[in-house]
Amino acid sequence: MDIMHNMKKRFTLYGFGFAMGIGLVFFFLGGKDSSCNWMPNARMLQIIRSKQIFYSTEVQDKINSVIIDSTDISLILINGDIDFSKSQVKNNPCRKYLINGEIKKQKATLIVKICDSIATIETLKLY
Repeated sequence: MDIMHNMKKRFTLYGFGFAMGIGLVFFFLGGKDSSCNWMPNARMLQIIRSKQIFYSTEVQDKINSVIIDSTDISLILINGDIDFSKSQVKNNPCRKYLINGEIKKQKATLIVKICDSIATIETLKLY
């Protein structure tokens, strides 16, 4: 009987501490826009989005001719899939990533060149 009382007391204290810990985590992180990207694809897309984005003249011409707009490109940079096997991830000083996605229900491929604080959309192909 004494062992059961001690176990009940331990579980009660453990549960109380666990609940307080969860409460503190929600209190400190609840209002913040905090997130963790664990997968390489999501992490790299977040890095690209955090940089100042420029467009090559080819891509800018497509934007100007209303084939696509910058929000379509932004959606690919959020939901796209990086093809790491076709990307040049070890180039110095600039790396190039091939990103597949969709624009207006058409398959699309972007080639993005990343240097220091800027990302340049070099190529946009629609299929």
